[in-house]
Amino acid sequence: MAFLKLSTSRKCSKLLLQDSLRNDVYARLVRSLTTSNGQNSNERQRLQRRNNSVAATASTAATSTTIDKKPKWDPLDTSFANPEATFKSKTTWEIFRAYIVYQLCSSGYLVENNMQIMKICKAIFGEKLFTLIMKMTFYGHFVAGEDQYRIVPTLKRLRSFGVKPILDYSVEEDISQEEAEKREVESSMSEVEKRDQKAAQKEASVTAETVGGSLPQYHVDKQFADRRYKVQSARTYFYLNEATCERNMEVFQNCLHAVAGATYGTGITAIKLTALGRPQLLLQLSEVIMRARTLASEMMGGKGNVIGQHLTLEELEKRLFEAGIKDTKKFLEKVTKDSQGVIHLFPWSGLLDENSELSDTFRVPCLKEGRMVRLLSQLSKKEEEMFRNMVHRLNTLVQTAKDLDVRIMIDAEQTYFQPAISRLTLELMQKYNTEKAIVFNTYQCYLKETLNEVKTDLNQAKRQKFYFGAKLVRGAYIDQERARAAALGYPDPTNPSYEATTKIYHDTLTECLTRIKELKDKGDVCSKIGIMVASHNEDTVRFALSQDT
Repeated sequence: MAFLKLSTSRKCSKLLLQDSLRNDVYARLVRSLTTSNGQNSNERQRLQRRNNSVAATASTAATSTTIDKKPKWDPLDTSFANPEATFKSKTTWEIFRAYIVYQLCSSGYLVENNMQIMKICKAIFGEKLFTLIMKMTFYGHFVAGEDQYRIVPTLKRLRSFGVKPILDYSVEEDISQEEAEKREVESSMSEVEKRDQKAAQKEASVTAETVGGSLPQYHVDKQFADRRYKVQSARTYFYLNEATCERNMEVFQNCLHAVAGATYGTGITAIKLTALGRPQLLLQLSEVIMRARTLASEMMGGKGNVIGQHLTLEELEKRLFEAGIKDTKKFLEKVTKDSQGVIHLFPWSGLLDENSELSDTFRVPCLKEGRMVRLLSQLSKKEEEMFRNMVHRLNTLVQTAKDLDVRIMIDAEQTYFQPAISRLTLELMQKYNTEKAIVFNTYQCYLKETLNEVKTDLNQAKRQKFYFGAKLVRGAYIDQERARAAALGYPDPTNPSYEATTKIYHDTLTECLTRIKELKDKGDVCSKIGIMVASHNEDTVRFALSQDT
């Protein structure tokens, strides 16, 4: 089953932007606006008492509500030039407001300096008048409602025109760059680093020499500690403490309940993993995953990933024996395999076990050293508990989504977090996507390796017999990724051009649609692969619609 998040025509976008509420140019303004909109006022306190003020954005995506019967959809206008089709869901006031908002957002100065400008305006107009102006303009244009009750009229009207929402909690803390950097650096350092930085660096150096070399991208750098740097279109969470992560989980649960009345099994809520745990854990896990890939490639003789080799457990045991590696019994017992051979060399499914010790999981064989090595630095009891807490929050949210028949979309983040996020998401799919696609992963097509990642994940879903869910996006962090790679001296992970990104996007979509067609031709369940084409690009939408599945 393939879903389309239809973008607005460039020709018509001056007037119609509300159906594309997460547009790259405007998202930071929306976040700042939501943050500053009466953060300490009585209005905000009252809304927080009503289910933590679920700010829901309505995107043109594949979900639905129970408010009305399923509407009849008009034929799609792929020219994106029919004003009647474009504006039929809008009132005259909404069109006028959209035009004003667009004109203001067209100012680069306004977009780049929105926080300072809004603080000045609030000081001039006062809290009440400022809030009223915001609700009549930016906030009213971009946000469907302040909580799960106030969004209902908007969802009802949009649904009558075939527009379906993704509910997305869009509030961020209003913190300074200095505070953001301080939090990120502190929360990204391990307990060992805090106690003895030289000892931690020595241990990291030994690991680098043993497996995969230096990987600077998976270590925090103060220059890029404020993850909002060069990012206009994605909300950002900064770790404060475990209690904050618990509150974030509760807010996400409110979003899930807000779409629980969805019919046809298409309700969707988006979440970010950095809101649910300490960044250091994601950084360390990402580094472990990349080093594990290096080890796996060495074991396969550089012939590709493990899942495509159909290596038997006996053949693997023989290779380890020939390399002189002893004491491999526990490792071999944890290898993920099926009748076709080895799927994973490492027990990734154990990541979701709330009772397992993370540091004991990654003691693995190294052919070059001829011995078992530890990929993950020894975690403290506190860090192990933090990781279990994060896993517990993830399991709680996805189980809630499954119980409510709501889909949950794990947002993509920066590349230094993404290996961990993708791996956890794939394991959530295996655990919960047994009867339908509940969990969706997000793939950023501005990254060079996206097509290969999707192919590998599709193969895993096929071998382990779970439903695969994917949201395809171009990506939100390209400027930051390029600047960080250049500054820290590692290869740029992004595509060199817009055209290259488009090719990756179309090739990835084609791969998914080809797999769906194969299922269809075999008489299998086509919904085993679910795709969301989340693009604002007209040509990509036309390309998706033109594919024959």
